[in-house]
Amino acid sequence: MFRVFTAAGGPSKGAKGRVDMTLRFSRFGRLAAGVPAGFLAAALGVQVRAADLIGQPTPGGIAFQPAASHIREEVIWFHDWILLPIITFITLLVLGLLIVVIVRFNKRSNPTPARWSHNTPIEVAWTVGPVLILMFIAIFSFRLLFEEHDMPRPYMTVKVTGRQWNWDYEYPDQKIPAYTSTVMSEADAKARNVPYKLAANAPMFAPVNQVVRVQVTGEDVIHSFSVPAFGIKIDAIPGRLNETWFKADRTGVFYGQCSQLCGIDHAFMPIEVHVVSQSDFDAWVASKAPKPAPVPAASPAAVPAAPAPA
Repeated sequence: MFRVFTAAGGPSKGAKGRVDMTLRFSRFGRLAAGVPAGFLAAALGVQVRAADLIGQPTPGGIAFQPAASHIREEVIWFHDWILLPIITFITLLVLGLLIVVIVRFNKRSNPTPARWSHNTPIEVAWTVGPVLILMFIAIFSFRLLFEEHDMPRPYMTVKVTGRQWNWDYEYPDQKIPAYTSTVMSEADAKARNVPYKLAANAPMFAPVNQVVRVQVTGEDVIHSFSVPAFGIKIDAIPGRLNETWFKADRTGVFYGQCSQLCGIDHAFMPIEVHVVSQSDFDAWVASKAPKPAPVPAASPAAVPAAPAPA
């Protein structure tokens, strides 16, 4: 699978109208986007698969989940266009050097080995080269890190508390007290046709196209709040309040999991986020509002006692 984004001016911030194409048959899908899928599939001898599932892992997938936020799109772009070409180049270079050494400098081809050591130009090259590569990567890496930490003005705050083995979600702006979200049972997950160990019985809700600040802490051990489609992953540490944010650009159900080894039931600590329209979110908030206390019935007026007989 490989997602291809094309937009005027490239994948710039806030660019709309990008064509989202999923080519699951090749990691070179970006470079081969203009070639018919059937031709590439026949050339590579593999089958073209269906598009990725939104908000959850896809069986047989080999790349990132589809992005549901601008930050996640930037993460995918950084990996696919900066890191992956560099990694491929370095791997092929090292492989080529190994082949040269094996072919030209084995005992049969070179029975009398040279008796010199050190080569100043080569030593300078293999020192300066990696430094320049890391400096090039740092330009894009630091820009992405700054963008991840530069949170816009938040529309609302959700406080998330991790514990063994569930999550608490609290909405202080909406006056919604903390409620506990646990893994949905396997029977219920099958009955509702949702992924077991990803679906939760009390999901988190958020409005689409709104900045949501997520404050994360832990109650017992270190957990990690991670939703891949949003590009967020932050540790939940007891005694400390960490903070991240996301702005989902589409509605849907998005899954994550605790990504720290937090104990024996670590695999039973899912995260389920429902991104809904603003009107649906307002309706959900109204449904969570505390019910007004019942008004006590008025006591009947006291009947005056009958006068005693003379």
